[in-house]
Amino acid sequence: MPGLELFGPEERKEVNDVLETGILMRYGFDGPRKGIWKSKELEAAISQKFGVAHTQLVSSGTAALTVALAALGVGAGDEVIMPVFTFVASFEAVLSVGAVPVMVDIDETLTLDPQAVLRAITPRTKCVMPVHMCGSMADLEALTRICKENKLLLLEDACQSIGATYKGKYLGTIGDAGTLSFDFVKTVTCGEGGAVMTNNADTYRKCDGFSDHGHDHIGNDRGADLHPFLGYNYRISELHAAVGLAQFRKLDQFLAIQKKSHARLKGMLSAIPEISFRSLPDPAGDSCTFLSWFLPSEALTRALVAELKEQGILAGNFYWYEHNWHYIRKWDHLLRVESLYKLTEPQERALRHLADTGFAVSDGIMGRCISTAIGMGWTEAQLEEKGAKIVAAVKKVLSKSLVK
Repeated sequence: MPGLELFGPEERKEVNDVLETGILMRYGFDGPRKGIWKSKELEAAISQKFGVAHTQLVSSGTAALTVALAALGVGAGDEVIMPVFTFVASFEAVLSVGAVPVMVDIDETLTLDPQAVLRAITPRTKCVMPVHMCGSMADLEALTRICKENKLLLLEDACQSIGATYKGKYLGTIGDAGTLSFDFVKTVTCGEGGAVMTNNADTYRKCDGFSDHGHDHIGNDRGADLHPFLGYNYRISELHAAVGLAQFRKLDQFLAIQKKSHARLKGMLSAIPEISFRSLPDPAGDSCTFLSWFLPSEALTRALVAELKEQGILAGNFYWYEHNWHYIRKWDHLLRVESLYKLTEPQERALRHLADTGFAVSDGIMGRCISTAIGMGWTEAQLEEKGAKIVAAVKKVLSKSLVK
């Protein structure tokens, strides 16, 4: 994802503002910082741009999910329904608060299948966590309806879809809370960082305190803060926030470049009848970070991956089915319950059951899927060359299959 590709004097200026004061911490030291509050400035910018009441910056996207779950009251024994296609951080955060991740199938949106969510609801279900993978959205209309009808929380993991929208609203602002990631390979990068967004003042208050050892942040004397509840250290630094502030101001530029290149590449691949594309609940809201597309079978897709690798052009084309971090069939450490600390009995029981659970529907989708990352620095010539090479490789693989 593009942020790291367009790093320049804007980021350096914001970082230097912080370095000149020497105050790297986001809280306290009011006098020496000389009015420089990059974290507060970025929080305000996110809230204003995305039309959400409250934003809390934290140290990572994983921290954002953990803080959001805690603030929403999700804890020991609660079940959180989530998709089998996501980044490992999603289930790590659920486990970290003592809750139980309940994995369910995706559909061709590459996100939660609402019908699979319905089938997974039990009396212990507390939260549904759609993960808006690869720049685009889950079916939020269906998922919102399910949550309302079953009195469940809706927590949006929008870490891979910064700037994407659903029916005019930014992803991460529609549920009870939403999270963003600003790590080095996200649409907007802080190097490391994340954010929780919410329209609920009480949820925000809890995020604000929980992410800073339970501080209530009332008044101007940090040493006099009270601690109304337990918390931990998930603070972002001013240096990271400074980088993110400059990056976030470029978001519209990033999205415009992505959408133009995405449309051109999709047009080139559309010329091949055997290629189909990811289903989008709201095509206008796609951030176009990736172009996700399908071949008719897993065998053909594997053959294409091999061909792209043979030609030296696989880079930037992700076959998630074999990726170590993003699909359940490769999460050996989770399925073997390899934890350095003792998990709760409900967690261990659920994970051991998960190891014996098949996800044939998702396998059938992911086995045929390739996601092509949209580069920010591509020239017109490079884009044409990239598209032409992929098209030629696909045609070569298809022609070989016909001969057989």
